Amino acid sequence: MEQHLDKAAQAVKALSDALDLYSEAVDSIEAIDDYLASDEWEQDFNDSEAGRLPKDLKCGVLSEDGIWDVVDTSRELNCQMLELVATMLRHD
Repeated sequence: MEQHLDKAAQAVKALSDALDLYSEAVDSIEAIDDYLASDEWEQDFNDSEAGRLPKDLKCGVLSEDGIWDVVDTSRELNCQMLELVATMLRHD
């Protein structure tokens, strides 16, 4: 039982820390999702392709895949959390 307690305590702490970090990033996730669908993203992308942005400017946000991967993974995690909560509620 002591091993179960140690494992559970470690997992609860790690999840708590991760949820705090994730909660703080929700607005950023929504912002990049909105940005990808905007005219602003398209203009920034076109400016980058045309060489109108500084060469040393970090432009990872202009990668559709980069934004999509973060947003899609976030949605999958949200579903996973809902399923976990539903499972836990059935056990209570």
